[in-house]
Amino acid sequence: MKKTKWICMILLVLTMAFGLAGCGEDQKAEEEPQQTEAAETQDAGEHNALVVYFSRTGEQYEVGEINKGNTAIVAEMIAEEMDADLFEVMPEEDYYPYTYDELTDVAKKEQEENARPAYQKDNVPDLSGYDTVFIGAPVWWGDWPMIMYTFFEDNAEALAGKTLVPFSTHEGSGLSGFDTKLAEVCPDSDIAEGLAIQGSDAQNQQDSVRSEVKNWLQSL
Repeated sequence: MKKTKWICMILLVLTMAFGLAGCGEDQKAEEEPQQTEAAETQDAGEHNALVVYFSRTGEQYEVGEINKGNTAIVAEMIAEEMDADLFEVMPEEDYYPYTYDELTDVAKKEQEENARPAYQKDNVPDLSGYDTVFIGAPVWWGDWPMIMYTFFEDNAEALAGKTLVPFSTHEGSGLSGFDTKLAEVCPDSDIAEGLAIQGSDAQNQQDSVRSEVKNWLQSL
């Protein structure tokens, strides 16, 4: 009788042990797909922002000869803060002068002629992979450089439904209506609040500019 009782107790203990082990495996099996799904979501969300910019080096107003353009500096800050990809709009034929006065003359002539300068299209990223596109340039005669209108018109359909965020570098012109002009040429896109940075600050006050960029991004 005692032997039978001991056998029953042993069987009961084994049954409970296997049951607990099974529960542990079931719980683990339920947790693992959730972790995998979270990882996949994180991967899919990386680099869903793009920074597109046009910038110039050479002689610039208030800062003299520069090796990195004012807008390029701000664009790289935005890309770093947003973990975004970068695309620089480069002229197909770079006829823009490096001296400031001559550059402004060319920019004015392009504006008066409503020109559409060609840009290099070989490395334009697939815009369908981005939800948000930051777009920046220096202010030329109170407007976007005309080469940017070439980019906007070429890609208006691909930019439709996306959030476009303008930013400018300037020496007193501010944003110069970059947002409203962008809305006109890309009417099917959502235009967010823009940012204007003085070019001299981009060159000489980069810590304060980075703070301004961070605050602006947080406000968005």
